[in-house]
Amino acid sequence: MKFIIATGNPNKIREMERILAPLGIEAVSAKEAGVVLGEVEETGTTFAENAFLKANAAYIKTGMPAVADDSGICIDAFDGAPGIFSSRYLGEDTPYDVKNGIILDKLRDVPDDRRGAHYTCAICCILPGGERLDIEEICEGRIGYEQLGNGGFGYDPIFVCGDDGKTFAQLSAEEKDRLSHRGKALRSLVDRLKTYMER
Repeated sequence: MKFIIATGNPNKIREMERILAPLGIEAVSAKEAGVVLGEVEETGTTFAENAFLKANAAYIKTGMPAVADDSGICIDAFDGAPGIFSSRYLGEDTPYDVKNGIILDKLRDVPDDRRGAHYTCAICCILPGGERLDIEEICEGRIGYEQLGNGGFGYDPIFVCGDDGKTFAQLSAEEKDRLSHRGKALRSLVDRLKTYMER
């Protein structure tokens, strides 16, 4: 079964492919499906609302089962910002190494106990007939003191999860899938899809 993944982010598509493949689901991008989804205006006030807007637009346009996520980093010292504005924070075209550098600079004198942060991932899956699955998971961590690692994407080089001091960008793909907000959400989606397919 083919599911269209409603994102233009190739890193997210790869993560979804790894986790959905064992269920026999082929995750395809809009380009692979031969369609142009266009930009969906993310007018929601929560991750879940924005995930639904993207999944629903892809489902309506293609008629295929559609999966979309909306995710971002929430930094305690910034009162939960950038949150749902994570991809647009400090400008959509600003490279993430620059964004990460600015965040680290703002937190330069902030001690460990006030560097808390978490990633949130909301996934919306729309199935044939319009049935909808909504899932939200988080991954707790903190903001490190420097950008470390070459893996991952986005804010991963400054997000530390666990006691070993490693950032998401220092983890293997398998390690990140096990710990991350998106990995958790996708595993929950797989469990719910198994129930759906067994009907």
